[in-house]
Amino acid sequence: MARLTRKELKKDPFLSVYYDDFVEFAQKHYQKIIVVVIAIAVIVFAVTAWKRHEQQQEVNANALLGAALATFHAYVGQASQDALGPGVQAFPTAADKYKAALKEFSAVVEKYPRQKAAEIALYHMGICQAQLGQDQAAMKTLEEAGRASDQNIASLAQFALADELARSGKIPEAEKIYRQLAEHPTATVPAPTAWLALADLYRAKEPNQARAIYERVAKEYGSNAYVAETVKQQLASLQR
Repeated sequence: MARLTRKELKKDPFLSVYYDDFVEFAQKHYQKIIVVVIAIAVIVFAVTAWKRHEQQQEVNANALLGAALATFHAYVGQASQDALGPGVQAFPTAADKYKAALKEFSAVVEKYPRQKAAEIALYHMGICQAQLGQDQAAMKTLEEAGRASDQNIASLAQFALADELARSGKIPEAEKIYRQLAEHPTATVPAPTAWLALADLYRAKEPNQARAIYERVAKEYGSNAYVAETVKQQLASLQR
């Protein structure tokens, strides 16, 4: 549709009134309009820059996390580089490996605390501390990781925390977490996994309670071949 000239607009009284009003408004408020336009442009630029910054932060955080995970899963023992393959890390002892990994995971959390990579790194920090015998530090770290926004990461951390509590003799606290995980399963900690861990907690002192849980798991999740076989073996070795 062709644009109308001011002369043509004058022929239409309805359009002319609004056109003239707009021109008059623009002339009176020119400075304010310019300020608003500039402000909008600045906001758009800032939002775009922030998004690009966040995307770059995510890339950097994931790269640092990837390196830390490589250390965490590195080979332990004596082996030639030819046998390990190019770029594969090796550590003489497990303690050396977990110390190095703990340092790298800590760097992820420190540098990129708002990224999802930091939540994953925090969970692995707790695991490293547990492997190094730093029980109190591990429980504190895993408790914090258990509050992650990603429920799959949070449940993994809570499960590891329950294991640490059980090892430290804090049975009631561990039991509470296992039950919560069993009642609110996630992809990383399915219900059978949590129930079996709870049953294992009872094996030594409350075998009847453990047996009841194993039988429940067999009934509800026995269609899973792995779960069925695990329950069968646990029941066979359970004290009577």
